[in-house]
Amino acid sequence: MLPLLALQTFSEYYRSERKPPITAALIAANTVIYLRPAFLEPFIPPIDEVWFNPHLILKHKDLKRFFLSAFYHIGEPHLVYNMLSLLWKGIQLETAMGSVEFASMVASLLALSQGITLMLSKSLLLFFDYEKPYYNEYAVGFSGVLFAMKVVLNSRSEDYSYVHGVIVPSRYAAWAELVLIQMLVPGVSFLGHLGGILAGLLYLRLKGTNSGSNPLTILIRGLTRAANWPLKFLRDLFRFQRGRISGRGTVGGNRTGSTAQSGVWRCQACTYDNSDLLGVCEMCGTGRTGNGLSSLQWNHDSDDIPLDELRRRRINRFGRW
Repeated sequence: MLPLLALQTFSEYYRSERKPPITAALIAANTVIYLRPAFLEPFIPPIDEVWFNPHLILKHKDLKRFFLSAFYHIGEPHLVYNMLSLLWKGIQLETAMGSVEFASMVASLLALSQGITLMLSKSLLLFFDYEKPYYNEYAVGFSGVLFAMKVVLNSRSEDYSYVHGVIVPSRYAAWAELVLIQMLVPGVSFLGHLGGILAGLLYLRLKGTNSGSNPLTILIRGLTRAANWPLKFLRDLFRFQRGRISGRGTVGGNRTGSTAQSGVWRCQACTYDNSDLLGVCEMCGTGRTGNGLSSLQWNHDSDDIPLDELRRRRINRFGRW
């Protein structure tokens, strides 16, 4: 089924005007972790070390299980179904929100869904002594985050959706899917999906009551700018060097001591337009006088500069760099 996932992803990105990078990165990360290529195997923990198990997470304070379990899948159908759902939801949300805001939302939904699932399983143990089905349950998969994304995506929709053949209002589609999947697909994590729905509702509530920027968004935007700073510096440095070599003015035109362009003076010797900040001509090195004229004057009977002299000045000028 992996070729099907690759074909569908390529088709959606080819047709999309924007190519959401965070959605593509999430799909790639989940797929690479499932495939476990040999050169990355030392860096990818085996699935036995990352199962989401509330008892082990609380007992050992195991953050690796808490966060990484969402990126593991137990089979191709499990992976492909989740990634196709991520592709559809991710492209819509990331296009509407922007990549930075979308990345912060996914990180928030991941932490919220895993945390709520953990609290639900612990609560069932404390209040109902419901230990075996949920507190000691082993689960993996991105579906909790996907349920939360579904809630966010449909939060303001007035349309209707098909959920496994049943027509329901889109804003309640996640709840309908929760019940129908639990009935039709054996072995799925009910608490994991429920935790995802509650995480989506909590995220919308927190975002609605907080008029300021999301702190996680600010952090991600700051890290992005910090990562892009060296590239921006090199790009500006390249442009500056290219400007010094190629010049920033123009040669030719009306042979007068100044031009109509603001902040520019024209060299009387070679007609090169120079910035007002320069005291000598950038092309030939002739000094500038106070009235904008070249300090070097030629024969008053002719304004033409000998060609050999102009060539020599240009060679001397560029030979300085």
